[in-house]
Amino acid sequence: MSDYELEHFPRAGFRRRFGSWVYDVLISFAVYMVAGAVSFLLIYLGYYLGLYDMQGYEHFSDTISNTSWLKWPNELWKLAWVCFFFVYFWEKSGQTLGMKAWRLRLQNQDGTRISIKTGLKRLIPTLLGLGNLTVIFDRKNKLSLQDRVTNTEVVVLTLAANKGRL
Repeated sequence: MSDYELEHFPRAGFRRRFGSWVYDVLISFAVYMVAGAVSFLLIYLGYYLGLYDMQGYEHFSDTISNTSWLKWPNELWKLAWVCFFFVYFWEKSGQTLGMKAWRLRLQNQDGTRISIKTGLKRLIPTLLGLGNLTVIFDRKNKLSLQDRVTNTEVVVLTLAANKGRL
């Protein structure tokens, strides 16, 4: 067992989770915007190479917004990158950047790191952070909806345990 698994930390309450959520929402917007810029460039490259035309629209952004075969892959691409942000950091270190700032770590209930599969399972019940509201009503166990569904927990780390790289 690694040091990661040996230490036991208390579960995080709602306020600390909410603070972390605010940080991560801001980062998620940035990830979404960068992914949007990349997809815009890729879609424009397709237009430039003559794969399709402006579909009768004057501005290229209108072409994307009003053409379903461009719009939906574009939106799915951006959402996939936001999901990747969360799952990658949860699996790698148990901490997103917001969680690191608030000294929180996501882990399995036995203290081990979560898998990519578990990270993906957490995304839907998280409900854009609303799943954390259940912590308010579960003061004893401090488990959110996504914690219950995936048998995970969010713990508060000591300053010493929070040091290190993401």
